[in-house]
Amino acid sequence: MLHSRFCCQWGNTLSSTLLRFPLADHKKVFAIALPMILSNIAAPMLGLVDTAIIGHLPDAIYLSAVAIGAMVVSFIFLLAVFLRMATTGYIAQSFGANDRAAQRQHFNHGLLLAVLLGSAIGLGSPWIIDFAMWIVQPDTQLIPLASDYIGIRLWSAPAALITLITLGVLLGRQQSGRAMWLAIITNGVNVVMDVILILGLGMNVKGAAWASFSADYVTAAVGLYWCARALNWSPTSIHIKFNALRQYASVNGNIFIRSLVLQLCMATMTGYAARYGSTVVAVNAVLMQFLMLISLGLDGIAYAVEALTGAAKGQRNPHKVAYWCRLTLLWSCIFAIAYTLLFWLFGPAIIGLITDIPEVITTAAQYLPWIVLLPLIGHWSYWFDGVFIGLSLSKGMRNTMILAAAFGFLPLWWLGLPLQNHGLWMALSGFLLMRGVFQALWLRLRWRQII
Repeated sequence: MLHSRFCCQWGNTLSSTLLRFPLADHKKVFAIALPMILSNIAAPMLGLVDTAIIGHLPDAIYLSAVAIGAMVVSFIFLLAVFLRMATTGYIAQSFGANDRAAQRQHFNHGLLLAVLLGSAIGLGSPWIIDFAMWIVQPDTQLIPLASDYIGIRLWSAPAALITLITLGVLLGRQQSGRAMWLAIITNGVNVVMDVILILGLGMNVKGAAWASFSADYVTAAVGLYWCARALNWSPTSIHIKFNALRQYASVNGNIFIRSLVLQLCMATMTGYAARYGSTVVAVNAVLMQFLMLISLGLDGIAYAVEALTGAAKGQRNPHKVAYWCRLTLLWSCIFAIAYTLLFWLFGPAIIGLITDIPEVITTAAQYLPWIVLLPLIGHWSYWFDGVFIGLSLSKGMRNTMILAAAFGFLPLWWLGLPLQNHGLWMALSGFLLMRGVFQALWLRLRWRQII
């Protein structure tokens, strides 16, 4: 009786909290968030098909070579995600101001940077390959195959970076349905070309590379077409304003530093896990899948924050900025609580679905409490990233990330060395927590200046 009364009261409280905002505004948030959540789900599913095709070749060396090559290429392209973030913020603001000319200008600047940076990556591929092989130190027989894969893929960098720009435009204009389709097109074309080039023509590793190369250029072409129609843009309308370009490049540079610091912290965690044995490496690989599950929902909310707060800033409406912040934070908290309950109740079952190795399952269960707490600790940083991107606060993103690494990750990692893998998860948790703390403080101190 008491339990049912509590549940009823809690349900009424939650309902009244949700109803403080019009239902139409909740729908507006999910019109942006839901397609991106679906694309986050679709991409790994298609990626599994891609891996299965490579994995059915007669020799495991091909799968290993593609795995190494894809890791190197993904790391490079992931560092370039600053192009998408900066573009989303600027486009969202000019979209809110109903200034299509400004949107075209930001699109032009983004395309120029994407082509220049992508071409530099392609031209620098021989040196990138040598450096990557020196860092990774794969078996001798894998080096030529992985090098072939990387060499082909890096020449798709201009297309991959143009796609990031088009994603930024579509998300900034709140056209997340088309952004979702770009992710699906990339993976769909990749799978089809894998079947043709690997199974049909027997091209093995080079076939996998050319399949991804084709997917990148097809997706870039589709993205360019959609953006051109939305912005009434054509190549003849390209006009570069160098002062604005310098500011745009500065914003991208700040976000690049932010992304680099994040990747270095994650790489440190992965690298030190290898010192504690192969079982710990396998355990952390399993537990990282929980982070992927968290990102499915929280990334979707973050995309909505970017688009809606950016549009409100473009309308010069600080009250609406604050309104969208409150509404999206509500959903970020709901997702975080739901994830924590899910992992608390079904964490062991999820581990069992990912692996059936008894030693890994038993060891992973020891670290499950960190995973249960992670959504509550980490959702703030996802949400604040959306706010900072939407308001184009690139210096704040850079500085708070550096502070979180300096005062969160590094000291806890050092203090946690005797705890081995528990220390690594403590460092990651502290890093996510301090990111949220520093972002909140930075935003609070500068709120009146930035709106």
